[in-house]
This record gives sequence, C-alpha cells and structure tokens, in this order.
Amino acid sequence: LDNIIAVAMNDAVLVADASRAQDVKKAVTALKEKGAAQATAFPKDHRPWGWFESLVVGDRFQVKRIHVHPGAALSLQSHFHRSEHWIVVEGTARVTIDDHQQLVTENQSVYIPLGAVHRMENPGKVPMVLIEVQTGTYLGEDDIVRYEDVYARGQGAKG
Repeated sequence: LDNIIAVAMNDAVLVADASRAQDVKKAVTALKEKGAAQATAFPKDHRPWGWFESLVVGDRFQVKRIHVHPGAALSLQSHFHRSEHWIVVEGTARVTIDDHQQLVTENQSVYIPLGAVHRMENPGKVPMVLIEVQTGTYLGEDDIVRYEDVYARGQGAKG
C-alpha cells in the first residue's frame, strides 16, 4: 500500500489515504459526539512511576493492569467512591494500607477498603505488575486524594 495512514488501538482502527490526514480530526469529533472513549482516552496512561491500562470497564467496576518501574512508588492516597483489590502478577509490591505495611509477591493479593489511605511501591530491581480490580459508584481518575507524592503532583487525576 502507498500513502496510507493506519492508526490501531485495542478497540479501534482508522485507515485512510495520507492525503486525507486532516480528516482524522473529523473522525475524532464524530467519536466524541457518540461518547466513545477512544476519542479522548489512550490505551496506556503513562505516569512518572510507570503506566496503567484499563482492560475492562463496567458501570460499577474496572480492571486495570498497572506497571510500576523498579524503585518507583505511587502517591499515598485514598478514594471516596471505590475500593480496590490488587493481585501481583510480576515482581514484588510494598503495600501500605492505613498504618500497616506488607510485601505482596507474585500470586498474592490484598484488599484496599473504601477510604483507606494506601500506597504501592516497587522495592525491587525488576518491574512490578499487578492487576487492580476497582469496585464502587464512581471510578474516575479524579477520585484521588493525595497525602504524599514523590513526584509533587496535586490532587485529582494527574495533579
């Protein structure tokens, strides 16, 4: 093929002639009008500590894969509207829940109750990957109250 633009995501594909590159904006506008997540959300959301991607999203639950770089830590935080279950699938996590801290290794899990002050860290030399299952009435990234953050972000989604 010659002069083709192809954009592929997990759940959306756009193929167009390169001469119509300016029309990509029209496709994004049409997706936004339909309320399609592909118009504004990318499969991987990169953060200073690593990245995450949403695997499944329902009305009252969400499943994410979270990748944490060696030596990195998420903010000490809580949520008003959701609880979380974390299952470590690669590496080791140091997990803080309120005043309790523990190491969670591959194939182990931990429950984060609604409102609990919590943090995950990767104390290891290899990436740490976990599956997070969120349940609650609101699952938006702006439901984050940060108490401490080594990356100096403020409140909400990216601060």
